[in-house]
Amino acid sequence: MADDEAALAALRGGWQHVPGRLDPVSIPGTAATTWVASIAGTCHLVTRVALGKRQRLEAGLTAACHLAERGVAAGEPVRALSGALVAEHDGWAYALVRCPPGRPLSAGDPLDQQWWGDALGRLHSGMDGFAHSGLAPWHRVRPDAPHLGARPWLRAAVASACAALTRLTVTDRLTYGVLHGQPIATAFRLDPATGRTAVVCWGPAATGPLVADLAAAVTHAAGVGTEELVDGYAAAGPVHRDEIDAALPVLLRFHWAARADAAARRLVSTPDDDAAGATLSAAHAALSSA
Repeated sequence: MADDEAALAALRGGWQHVPGRLDPVSIPGTAATTWVASIAGTCHLVTRVALGKRQRLEAGLTAACHLAERGVAAGEPVRALSGALVAEHDGWAYALVRCPPGRPLSAGDPLDQQWWGDALGRLHSGMDGFAHSGLAPWHRVRPDAPHLGARPWLRAAVASACAALTRLTVTDRLTYGVLHGQPIATAFRLDPATGRTAVVCWGPAATGPLVADLAAAVTHAAGVGTEELVDGYAAAGPVHRDEIDAALPVLLRFHWAARADAAARRLVSTPDDDAAGATLSAAHAALSSA
């Protein structure tokens, strides 16, 4: 409730908006806190990050504007009263995005997976030429990091995934660009009236190999087949199918290693973080079978 009250205060102070409804949304694997808000009868997304992550949040918002200018449907950032894309309140940075029409995609639906892959591919193509000071390196995983001692198996598994990634980057020429950072199915919407898909929100925008985003999407469709997702991406995106086939297994493994790294970091500082513990268990299973 305290978080909800803070978000309401930020909306009043930064945008002079009082939503008719404000509902928290759980987005896995992100440091942001998110709400869906109804403002003047229209769906909006409210995102909050620590002030130290403000530039990265601004990078994603600016990327959405870039996509819209290039004809790729995206959620529309609503500028604060100051004219900025982000408003600060009580030690946090907030953003407000007007949701595009339609419904969120479902990770388990094969047809939605086609839309999902297509939307991610068009997003990557549309980001060609984009630059922003808030774009960060796509990972900071270090096999010698102290927190990797959180589990007996963890350091060796992360080191092995990092070594495989290094071999891939040496032997293959990968396509680099702007990464969404958290391309889960619900980050995209399908408008049944027009058949258009749009990206609603951004994760921690970064620069890196584009197949890393596809790998992230695949891991968030765990438990179901992902052939339609990969095929949709290959048909619409800028990465050749041969590169996808060569890089995806390695980047899937590395993505799980990166998620385990982040979870271990949280667990060391907050030992009772159940979500971090669950992520480590899932990562252990995925890395053991890789």
